[in-house]
Amino acid sequence: MGEVVSVNVAVVRHGAWTGRMGSSGIDKRAVPGPVSLTGAGVAGDTIVDTASHGGWYRAAYAFELAELRYWSQELGRELVPGNAGENLTLDGMDSSDAVIGERWRIGSAVLRVTGPRTPCRVFAGFWEAERFVRRFTERGRTGAYLAVDEEGLVSAGDRVEVLSRPAHGVTVAEVFAVKQRRRPDLVDHVCQALDDLPQEWADKVRAARAAATTSMA
Repeated sequence: MGEVVSVNVAVVRHGAWTGRMGSSGIDKRAVPGPVSLTGAGVAGDTIVDTASHGGWYRAAYAFELAELRYWSQELGRELVPGNAGENLTLDGMDSSDAVIGERWRIGSAVLRVTGPRTPCRVFAGFWEAERFVRRFTERGRTGAYLAVDEEGLVSAGDRVEVLSRPAHGVTVAEVFAVKQRRRPDLVDHVCQALDDLPQEWADKVRAARAAATTSMA
């Protein structure tokens, strides 16, 4: 079991690095709990680019303190909880190794792991990191998007209890590797999780399977 280090919500930022939207909610800051999590997202949070970061299956985003420390060393700058745009900063677990469809109880909320975060230019611009999208993709530790199965309150210090885990064993990191066309050898394995993936991501996995099949023909 892991633990919630902090619950974070957006401070909307403006600048050239925010791209076509002209603003971004990626800069998240810790707030005192308890914080309400609903199917619509985290109370007090702001999602500017709802097409890329909104939807029931992206109601909340979890990322690890260990990964923030890793990137702090890689980039030579101090990254603190919320700097990856995550709503839940976790310690003692790696959400990239969570199984798609896995259910967690945190505080009084029940959350379900839906898939990986995909890095973008706004993320790179916020961190002022050259070639960051490629580097983050190669690292492959994306953190996990979460749906809210049961609404509730979450606070820093809450434990993450795994309630159930699908037998297919397909992890967030494996789905990301297949979506990004980096691991064609994992396609058949990841396809076992199609029923637990949101339609958008299931379609990307199917496309990767078709591409892998074509390349072997």
